[in-house]
Amino acid sequence: MYGQVFRLTYPLWEDRLLFMKHASHKDVVNRLRRADGHLKKIIDMMENERPCLDVAQQLYAVEKAVASAKRLLIHDHIDHCLDRSVQEDGHQAVSEFKELTKYL
Repeated sequence: MYGQVFRLTYPLWEDRLLFMKHASHKDVVNRLRRADGHLKKIIDMMENERPCLDVAQQLYAVEKAVASAKRLLIHDHIDHCLDRSVQEDGHQAVSEFKELTKYL
């Protein structure tokens, strides 16, 4: 899985399809895998009727892990993809950046 090439499509640039893999993608995948493992444990906690406070704490940890992965992915995209896009066509890059901010 780590050797896969990630496909990034740009809805604002319908005629472009870029194939990119950045160094941070492995870190994003690792963070998401940890969050996935925690989430499975939370389900077990619920099925075993663990105290709500314990479950809430674990849910908070999963939420933070996913937010951290999202932030890393978006920052990586800004650093590598939008930076190059500004050089190619500044107007399109600004439009894409505006679209991207919906996910912050």
